[in-house]
Amino acid sequence: MAVDDRDDGSTGDGGPAQDGGPAQGGGPAQGGGPAQGGGERWTAPLSAFGRADVSAAGGKAANLGELVRAGLPVPDGFVVTTAAYDDAIEALGLRSRILALVPATAPAATDDDRDSAYATAAQAIAELVTTPPVPVEVAARIAAAYRDLGEGPVAVRSSATAEDLVGASFAGQQDTYLNVTGTAAVLDAVRRCWASLWTARAMAYRARQGIDPADVQLAVVVQHLVDASAAGVMFTADPSTGRRDTVLISAAWGLGEAVVGGSVDTDQLTLTGPELTLTQRQTADKAVQTVRTADGTTEAPVPGERRRAEVLDDRSARELAGLGRRIADHFGAPQDIEWARDAAGAFTILQSRPVTALPDPVGPVPTAWPVPEPGWYFRVSIVEQLPDPLTPLFAELIDPAVTSSLTSLVTQVLGPDAIRPGDIGLPTVNGYAYYRYSSSGMLRMLRSTPRALRGAYGRHGVGGRERWETVARPAYQAIVDAWVAHDLTQLSADELLAGVAELVEAGATYYTAVQTIVPIAATAEIALTRYYDAFVRRDGDPPASGLLVGFDSEPIRAERSLWDVARWARDQPELAAWLTATPSAEVVAGLALGRPGPLTTAVLTPGAEEFAQRFQQHLDTYGHAVYNLDVANPVPADDPAPLVDSVRLWLDAGATDPYERQRRLQQKRDAATVVIRRRIDPLRRSTFDTLLRHAQAIAPVREDALADVGLAWPQLRRMLAELGARLVAADAVEEMDDVYWCRRAEIAAVLAASGAWSESGPGPSADERADLLPVVADRRERWRGQRRATPPQLLPQGTWMDRLGAWMPATTADQTGDVLTGIGASSGRVTATARVLTGPADFAQLRPGEVLVAAITTPAWTSLFARAGAVVTDIGGPLSHSSIVAREYGIPAVLGTAVGTRRITSGQQITVDGDQGRVYLADPGAAVSPVGHRRLNRWLITGGVAAAAAGALAVAVARGRRTT
Repeated sequence: MAVDDRDDGSTGDGGPAQDGGPAQGGGPAQGGGPAQGGGERWTAPLSAFGRADVSAAGGKAANLGELVRAGLPVPDGFVVTTAAYDDAIEALGLRSRILALVPATAPAATDDDRDSAYATAAQAIAELVTTPPVPVEVAARIAAAYRDLGEGPVAVRSSATAEDLVGASFAGQQDTYLNVTGTAAVLDAVRRCWASLWTARAMAYRARQGIDPADVQLAVVVQHLVDASAAGVMFTADPSTGRRDTVLISAAWGLGEAVVGGSVDTDQLTLTGPELTLTQRQTADKAVQTVRTADGTTEAPVPGERRRAEVLDDRSARELAGLGRRIADHFGAPQDIEWARDAAGAFTILQSRPVTALPDPVGPVPTAWPVPEPGWYFRVSIVEQLPDPLTPLFAELIDPAVTSSLTSLVTQVLGPDAIRPGDIGLPTVNGYAYYRYSSSGMLRMLRSTPRALRGAYGRHGVGGRERWETVARPAYQAIVDAWVAHDLTQLSADELLAGVAELVEAGATYYTAVQTIVPIAATAEIALTRYYDAFVRRDGDPPASGLLVGFDSEPIRAERSLWDVARWARDQPELAAWLTATPSAEVVAGLALGRPGPLTTAVLTPGAEEFAQRFQQHLDTYGHAVYNLDVANPVPADDPAPLVDSVRLWLDAGATDPYERQRRLQQKRDAATVVIRRRIDPLRRSTFDTLLRHAQAIAPVREDALADVGLAWPQLRRMLAELGARLVAADAVEEMDDVYWCRRAEIAAVLAASGAWSESGPGPSADERADLLPVVADRRERWRGQRRATPPQLLPQGTWMDRLGAWMPATTADQTGDVLTGIGASSGRVTATARVLTGPADFAQLRPGEVLVAAITTPAWTSLFARAGAVVTDIGGPLSHSSIVAREYGIPAVLGTAVGTRRITSGQQITVDGDQGRVYLADPGAAVSPVGHRRLNRWLITGGVAAAAAGALAVAVARGRRTT
């Protein structure tokens, strides 16, 4: 009976078939077979093969032979080699006829057309291969090997050369035949295995993998059939989380065919840790099992008393898992294993393959949010640009930097007694950054609110536009310029680390200064909106926010700059064709974008050099915009590929011209203003003019200021790359980016011990050194688990502070229904396909008209808004970047959903209602459970709670309410 050869599309990485030579000596693959030049090369015992013998034995047999050599329990058997297949096909004159039948993969063909072509070809090839008998000489060798095996019932299993490979398991592509008895039946099963090399699914799979049909061969494994009382599958790593310390076992009664074919529910067991502790067991109702018959196998009912009985007890499960660990350790990679257990309780291994595409391991997802020390914790202000858990080095650097800058601001505004040590900090909870204020410090600062307002708004105060333009930004730029002037290779490790800390503090100080602009912009827009809605607006008038669009800001100027590069390239036909046809990463590498150096000599397209110069000028001006404030995330200056994606989009003549879009916005805004002013009386007109003028003047300033927060980030990343390179040279880490997962003292200790520290002194003691490889791996794993959590906006939970949830830049509600609620920040209603983007690496996935779903968007995301049909974010409010740019583009935006990126999946059809602040995950006309709604027309904080607590930014906090 034929079955799919345990090839169930399992996932994972690493692979025995590809890593190294045989465990003992050379097998047939190295020496041309057991009897070079004779018929004996057509068959050989399993033990003759090792992991490097794929070309002679196929992936399955090579792995099984390796296990035999390693002393693991594998049923005895032999291999009908690929030479036997080649010689048989050649002797029958079938090779050219088979290849002629394999369909060409025509890109224009539909999926249905291709499926039909493959099915037709498979049927024709099967008739070619299975109709004539196996050539006499080959058949004689197979018969002799079968006699030597005892001529009892066997399993005949396909073993292809393009099988069980790293990154491509070819699962389910070839056939297996169980309970085969007699020489004639064995020969027939071998022929059918040969034919299964050309099944429709196998040919289609190889075409997708880009494997030439002429390069594939097939061996066949013939083994004693285990009279299994139970069988199943075992993974030595968790395919869903990637955890390597977990073993998963599926078990059922009888032979393994029912398990592999998915026709029976199986017991599921999970064992974890070095002791293989059984941490989870699910016992299924096992209705059917695969049993032997006189001429094959069949499915039979499981006796009633065994249906809900455990297939494996705890001891047996640990024994089997231990075998799995031995196999994984031997191959050096997680394995997907097929196993059987006989009536005496002995386990045998029927197959082992690498788990391909195994995800990076994911740590536990946090469910509890204990605060490290008493106080009020808020995810606002700078934290809005930190949507993910922080990497360890950045967490260590940003906390003292923010604490210092915010303390300095509060002291300037409120005096030296308003803030005390320990009152302010930026700690992490489960890796996520929170502003923390002590209760006593918060009360002292709130009592000084009047003075804070004078400090923030006063003509010569510490905050505001003038202070930002004349003091904060020039000071920040000067610090950055000083470090850019250094030759990093000539700096010691302690100098580099000190410089990194100085630049992070400079960025935090600048951000704190920028945040003094937020309340000014907030109150200007809120004052205009309240007055306009109460005394001016009529039905049909645009919202107040519609009178604030069409003005220049740094993100809009950056967009136009990139558009100019694309527009120039579009006028160079050969260059435009090369850019359109070449992947963005190859364009970046070929043109040396984002780094000094000549063009790659392979790039000879006319205009390429000038394009590179124009693009580099754009990066020099705007390449410091951050996607995510954590310095571990690249900026456009050092990873320009997402911007190249935008250029490629704009090469399409139908793309939106940002100049024209802005001109239309200005005309619409000015026309509406003229109509409104004409109809209102002089008193209202005077107040309206004053409020509108003030709001229009300040609205773009916040975006201008925020766009420069990352001024230091390109240089920061260059300095950290230098440190990372030195860690790699010291064999402390595997790659340069591992530096972000180290702590400052660890970097110092490693480089001190390696002699790469400082000429001025010995640096930290070598005794402080730790083995950073497992430390970095553990931190990355823990971070991945933390990233799957939704951090609360306020901590601690379950206190009166929960009432502040309506003021936060993301909802604190449990969003579990078919409707997500957030802040309706840009009006309109769109139903479209969602595209969830985690960062710039995903930008190319967004297709025109799709809904951009992200944790946040910063000024660096602006170019995406030209493609998006709507925007949904986890964090943000009416004054956030997402809101302001969405209004400029005239697309709906619902912000602050908290869980949008977790509840929405790419490809899902959703409806975004920017007027109601709702995202419908199902038909918006269907009945849904009530949800809370936060209106745009309310006082938002967008960083204001924390700033208000500091006193200087108190006006950014305002009252709000929820409605249902």
